[in-house]
Amino acid sequence: MTAGFYSPLPPAHSGVADYSAALLAELRHHGRVEIAPRHCDVALYHLGNNGLHAGIYRQAIARPGVAVLHDAVLQHFFLGQFNETEYIDEFVYNYGDWSRDLAQDLWRRRAGSGSDDRYFRYPMLRRIAERSLAVVVHNPAAAQAVKEHAPGARIVEIPHLFAAPQLPDAAGTLRYREQVGVEPGVFLFGVFGYLRESKRLASVLEAFRELHRQMPRTALLVAGEFVSTDLERAVEPMLREPGVIRVPYLSEREFWLAASAVDACINLRYPTAGESSGIAVRMMGIGKPVFLTEGLEIAGVPEDACIRIPAGIAERDSLLHHMVLLTSFPRVASAIGLRGAAHIEACHRVNQIGTQYWNLLCESCI
Repeated sequence: MTAGFYSPLPPAHSGVADYSAALLAELRHHGRVEIAPRHCDVALYHLGNNGLHAGIYRQAIARPGVAVLHDAVLQHFFLGQFNETEYIDEFVYNYGDWSRDLAQDLWRRRAGSGSDDRYFRYPMLRRIAERSLAVVVHNPAAAQAVKEHAPGARIVEIPHLFAAPQLPDAAGTLRYREQVGVEPGVFLFGVFGYLRESKRLASVLEAFRELHRQMPRTALLVAGEFVSTDLERAVEPMLREPGVIRVPYLSEREFWLAASAVDACINLRYPTAGESSGIAVRMMGIGKPVFLTEGLEIAGVPEDACIRIPAGIAERDSLLHHMVLLTSFPRVASAIGLRGAAHIEACHRVNQIGTQYWNLLCESCI
């Protein structure tokens, strides 16, 4: 059997690209896998919510195979790929002719699609789910979204993978902390990845401002590229406040340096696109405590293996409370990190995940 592998790959600046590179290497231990071949026995299509996946999506519709939904909301993908008529027609295909006026309104107000939860309530998954031989999702929330759009689809939940990295030694980690201006003994929080409204950066910065006022020996590293100019303008003054360290996009090597240097990772997502965060899995995998937004997306994570933050009006106060807790009791942070690492080891190891994918591809081969 020859499996076709269709995905962005490094050097593309994409979490899906990093995921796919690790999965591709693992799958090749099982059998023959070719990147975007003209012909194959079964195709594995990696789909996300941005333009990097445009050609892959078209291929997945034209030549059905196994589709991996890294985002269980394709709404923003269609907003970026379609004109108004095409977008409205696709929306109506998903939700019926009654929704035509709603689709038109969403199209006209699309500039606010990054923070308006209406866009996340309509994932537009029906066509890919109905066409595919199987749909792979990473968590129960994504599985539920697919089932609501295509009750007859074959849905397979495969957890997000973790490929253990070569971490820097203690001296390298210390040098990185010194390089970004963090003194010994300072508790360092980190936010990583593409910075958009759903990462809740404004709430994080507000909570950190109060934390730093109460506990000056704290710092917050904000690492990544802004993909929302509105958000960038809104938080720019807070990024200059005491204790906040701003660094741009990190290469793979720089990411692991920064990941090793932080004491805890804040990785909130709301509104959610039904995704499982690769950053969260990576950080938990190396034993860092991670703040996650409460929801069905993290239902598989043990209660004591992460810090759950409710979405909505309680978000900021809960975030501040738990930041104070971890800063005051570093042993609590370490214990949560160890339990998170044990969960990742048990459920997310790349060899486990590769076997699950290969078995599914073999079953789907036609």
